Amino acid sequence: MKRNRVLVTGGAGFLGSHLCDRLIEAGNDVICVDNLFTGSKENIRHLLGNHYFEFIRHDVIQPIYVECDQIYNLACPASPIQYQRDPIYTTKTSIYGAFNTLGLAKRTGARILQSSTSEVYGDPEVSPQVEGYRGKVNTIGPRACYDEGKRVAETLFFDYHRQHGVDIKLMRIFNTYGPRMDIGDGRVVSNFIVQALRGQDITIYGDGSQTRSFCYVDDLIEGMIRLMNSREGFTGPVNIGNPGEFTIKQLAEMVIDLTGSSSKIVYGDLPADDPMQRKPDITLAKKELNWEPSIKLKEGLLSTIEYFKSVIS
Repeated sequence: MKRNRVLVTGGAGFLGSHLCDRLIEAGNDVICVDNLFTGSKENIRHLLGNHYFEFIRHDVIQPIYVECDQIYNLACPASPIQYQRDPIYTTKTSIYGAFNTLGLAKRTGARILQSSTSEVYGDPEVSPQVEGYRGKVNTIGPRACYDEGKRVAETLFFDYHRQHGVDIKLMRIFNTYGPRMDIGDGRVVSNFIVQALRGQDITIYGDGSQTRSFCYVDDLIEGMIRLMNSREGFTGPVNIGNPGEFTIKQLAEMVIDLTGSSSKIVYGDLPADDPMQRKPDITLAKKELNWEPSIKLKEGLLSTIEYFKSVIS
């Protein structure tokens, strides 16, 4: 079997490290690139001694010169706390990172997958969101550095495909959770679990009626790999996420129940431009990738809770 040389940018992050695991298990030669702005060596420590795994500390804002057959471009701060910490850097990571990885794909002839986001849909006026929906995004709001950066990256991918024939795949990732989430990344699942395990009040921003769809990381990585290896000519974009829809209040109550916590729910102001509804239409993923998530929210939360128990001191 041919051993593919696979480059994963953002490979020391939450999703990237799980992807590296799966690629190594499948017999690939993996080059993990990460500047550790939000990623961590702890996520890939178990791979560092593997002969077929290489870690390079590098920022995708700068070009990288390696030989590869496939490129997964995952490099970008992904939670609001992280990407709003340095919004100009976030935008540069999305746009320059796309330029540089696309340039590498053009030179090497590699197939390249872009990890885009459901945030390109903004605060949607339709639900569930289908790939053809063009979104409702505030271009000057505090989340725009991430939302618009990802939208421009999508544009660049299709321009490189049309102008230079680069073999692209584009996925839009919906809310994903699981082990190796950063304890302080500010995402709703990690926030609620950490607060519950520490016996703190669980903070809901808004009235808790806003909805999200939560995909366990193993399901997400399976969809990502299937997209990378999908038929030639199929570019996407394709939604990868779990269409099961829950209110934020339901999630908080489930976390309290599963942790056996005495935490109470308290409420705060809703952040600017926070979408009220998020639910993927995965019809295209089912048709083209024969993919749909298999892990229920309760099952995934139990696994995630066990992880956070191991890292909370």
